[in-house]
Amino acid sequence: MSSFSDTGHVETGDNCIIQPFALVGFNYKENCQPARLGNDCTVRTHTIIYGDVTIGHGFRSGHHVLIREHTRLGNFVLVGTGTVIDGHISVGDYVSIQSRVYIPTHTSIGSYVFIGPCAALTNDKYPLRQRESYQPLGPTLADHVTIGANATLLPGVTIAEGAVIAAGSVVVDDVPAWSLAKGVPARIYPLPDELRQPNISSFGAT
Repeated sequence: MSSFSDTGHVETGDNCIIQPFALVGFNYKENCQPARLGNDCTVRTHTIIYGDVTIGHGFRSGHHVLIREHTRLGNFVLVGTGTVIDGHISVGDYVSIQSRVYIPTHTSIGSYVFIGPCAALTNDKYPLRQRESYQPLGPTLADHVTIGANATLLPGVTIAEGAVIAAGSVVVDDVPAWSLAKGVPARIYPLPDELRQPNISSFGAT
């Protein structure tokens, strides 16, 4: 099914709900492609999704979400209220992004990832300086990563599979697989045995 308005256009699968005052397929430039949503998606009031965005099945947004161009979301992705996804980003399947998260351009997120509320990912090591060599590079989050509330991830860090970032931590270096990072700046600790297991999707998939 295709739906067009004066300000944008979108192609959706079956059983999608786009609530009033949401804008899906915002024409941010001439001849941009429509936003494309899979089946069973829910876009809540005051969410804005740009053109050139591709979203899989089962997507759910909160209110006042912004998803910018050239973002690709997999199946069964939850994006909480007030979150900003700033474009040129890939996200896997069964990912839970809680409220008021900031995800910058050139970030890669795997599958079965949890990002807690108010987490901030960054992509610029020297804001407004060294512009002649500036290349944005956000964090890379592997599968089954968990990011606690209010954690901050610096540009270019890699969080390997199954790692856990404690709430409020500031991650300045890569985090090894199946380890725990906590503190400011974050230090690496062994992950407790009871947490050495894959994340389970909030959508009920394993």
